[in-house]
Amino acid sequence: MGTRVSYPAEIKMKAVEMRLAGIPVKEVMNELNIRHRAQLKTWMKWYKNDEIHRFEQPVGKQYSYGKGPEYENETAKLQAENRYLKQQIEVPKKVQRIGEEVVREIAVDLVDELKAGMPIGEICRHLDIPRSTYYRWRRQNQLEASRQAIERKIGTLCRDNKFRYGYRKITALLNQDIPINHKAVQRVMQKYGWQCRVKVKKRRQTGQPYHIADNLLKRDFQADQPLQKLVTDITYLPFGQKQLYLSSIQDLFNGEIIAYSIGDCQDTDFVLDTMAQLPPLPKGCLLHSDQGSVYTSYAYQQAIKEKGITMSMSRKGTPADNASIESFHASLKSETFYLDELRNTTTAIVEQTVENYIHYYNHIRIQAKLNNQPPVQYRKLAV
Repeated sequence: MGTRVSYPAEIKMKAVEMRLAGIPVKEVMNELNIRHRAQLKTWMKWYKNDEIHRFEQPVGKQYSYGKGPEYENETAKLQAENRYLKQQIEVPKKVQRIGEEVVREIAVDLVDELKAGMPIGEICRHLDIPRSTYYRWRRQNQLEASRQAIERKIGTLCRDNKFRYGYRKITALLNQDIPINHKAVQRVMQKYGWQCRVKVKKRRQTGQPYHIADNLLKRDFQADQPLQKLVTDITYLPFGQKQLYLSSIQDLFNGEIIAYSIGDCQDTDFVLDTMAQLPPLPKGCLLHSDQGSVYTSYAYQQAIKEKGITMSMSRKGTPADNASIESFHASLKSETFYLDELRNTTTAIVEQTVENYIHYYNHIRIQAKLNNQPPVQYRKLAV
């Protein structure tokens, strides 16, 4: 609640006279700097009830005041009048513009300067800002000052250690004096470029890209004859005692798996072994893969050229460009390992499960797009 204002009797009488002269309430309040409309209404009531003596009563005596003023002496009365007049003059003298144009920093500094001799509420009233706004601005200034101090300390520690420390070690040093979260330290170091400059992290690649082919397949998974369009990919087999990989090549004519390899190392030799299983290929055969390092390697590209194969590659980060082989790998896992709940078995069982499923997929499992025939039977009838 704000500090009450003590208005001199002359101000109260002047307000009553202006109202009796027909001057609007708002204009009277602006002219005499009266804070509340209810005050003016009370003074008018006193005047009509012939209680003009109540104009002399001090603040807080509305219900206990009897007859005449209750100032201890003339000096106290003069002090009350001077206090009000000072409030009308002091703040406008400090700040020329008031209201919404008051800057946060200036307002806080001004209130801090004047609050020793004036109530904070009255200073805020003359600045036309709520007292709560002053306290909020002061708190924001304190937080901003604290944040800037922490940033300066982080910068000093980074420079003193010649940028050899990352955010974890800088946080450890700060925590010796003040508690601070490592994420806050990391944000400040990233903001000003104060990260550790000793070791720049580099992403290690399994193979250097030799050649990246264009996407010639363009999601056209239909083929008019066998070995016209082939797709290949590698999938994980995390179901045994060690991590295994499956490299497979599929013929888009009938969806048949025409070559595959199972191994525990995903390198160039692994995919070359799968390619070596391919039968003689017609001229213009298209082989599509993703942009994995094994497929963009020099050795793999040389093997492609020797076989006279046209290479096609998916766009980066777009597995849907190779949807057919991705679908086969998903079916293999869902119809064997997940269905039979083979989550932790032996390496031999994993290999045997994959081999059995590929034979089942090629020779037994019917497909609606093949007129409900298995891939091998469909190919033989087509030929």
